[in-house]
Amino acid sequence: MKILRSLHEAQDFIATQKCKGKKIGLVPTMGALHKGHISLVETSKKETDFTVCSIYVNPAQFNNKEDFKTYPDLFDKDIALLENLACDAVFAPSHEMMYPGGTLKGLLKLNFGLLEKELEGKYRPGHFNGVGVVVSKLLHIIAPHKAYFGQKDLQQYMIIKKMCSDLSFLTEIVICPTVREADGLAMSSRNLRLTDKERQIAPLLYQTLEQAAQGLKKGKKANEVKSWALKQLVDNEFFTPEYVEIVSLKSFELIQYELQEDVAICASAHLGKARLIDNVIVSV
Repeated sequence: MKILRSLHEAQDFIATQKCKGKKIGLVPTMGALHKGHISLVETSKKETDFTVCSIYVNPAQFNNKEDFKTYPDLFDKDIALLENLACDAVFAPSHEMMYPGGTLKGLLKLNFGLLEKELEGKYRPGHFNGVGVVVSKLLHIIAPHKAYFGQKDLQQYMIIKKMCSDLSFLTEIVICPTVREADGLAMSSRNLRLTDKERQIAPLLYQTLEQAAQGLKKGKKANEVKSWALKQLVDNEFFTPEYVEIVSLKSFELIQYELQEDVAICASAHLGKARLIDNVIVSV
């Protein structure tokens, strides 16, 4: 497995693979890999000829500096895991390499409209601008045929898909199902911050979304289901919910009443030092 550190090294190495006729797949990550990431790598290996996994903790997408400082650094473990998966290459640049001079001052500003104003965008100002900038950098450097993202970060996927469409990136953006623990908790690097007791409580988030989905399927109005789901989290002494929203899968507009199209029930809540997000899709 080739480890690539510089932009030009990565660009030249991937170009060589393309000259051999290989179809390139990219799995962007911030490290601290888990089974969710593994599923993305495995899907890329099935659908493409050469899989690149990027490992880069992007400071531009953290609106909380402390969150950035405490993000898990398991690089050696991640490399061993990717080698066992027979990943073809890892792109692991430095901050200075990704942001010339190592500074974020004067960073390009992107406008995603409605997509960035609600849910994650509302509670993490500047987050999606940072995501958009770093993903655009990765797509420019690697220029993959396909790039793989998890459904857990549904709003991020929709942001990236819009960016690629608007800016004419030729990469196909692929969404893969959320990978869950046996008790339903969506796998996330931030789950490492949960205490043993909090880990036992954490599945309540997914259980609440699943029950909310059943309510929608039975014909209940979206605003009623949303209020019920939010109350389940508020009433739990350990959870501090930020939002529960029901959004259109086409436009990401908030849905209040009867369903006329496929939707996603999305939620975010703090549990101890961990911030959990999850979503469940409901088809009409």
